[in-house]
Amino acid sequence: MTFADVDLVAAARAVRAHAWAPFSHFAVGAALRHRDGRIVTGCNVENATYGLTLCAERVAVVKAISEGMRPDEFTAIAVVADTDEPTPPCGACRQILWEFCGNIPVVLATPTEVRAVLAMADLLPRPFDARFLST
Repeated sequence: MTFADVDLVAAARAVRAHAWAPFSHFAVGAALRHRDGRIVTGCNVENATYGLTLCAERVAVVKAISEGMRPDEFTAIAVVADTDEPTPPCGACRQILWEFCGNIPVVLATPTEVRAVLAMADLLPRPFDARFLST
C-alpha cells in the first residue's frame, strides 16, 4: 500500500529519532499536515510514572495548536513505528485526533514502508463529541 504524501511520512520517520523512550524502547514519530501544507511533528516522550507519558500523535496536535493552528484545519497524520504490523493510535490519541482533526486519513508506516491508510472514523467509529452536547 502506498500513500501519496511522501513528505508527511518522511517527517514522521525523521522525528521518530527524537523519541524519548528509555522504558519501553518503542520509538514513535507522528507528522500532522495542516491544510496550508505545513507539517507539524511529534514523538513520544516517556515518563517514569508511565501515566504521564505523551504519545507522538498528541505531541503533534498540541504543538500544532500552540503554533496557532486551529482544530479542523488538518488534512492527514502519519504515524511511524518499528513494527511489522501497522501501529494505530491508542484510544486517548484517537479521541484527541477526532476532536482536533475530524475524519482525516491516518497513515500507518514502518521505517521502510506504508502499511495502512485508515480514516479516523474507522479507528474511532462512535467518538465522544462535545460539540453535540446540549447546553
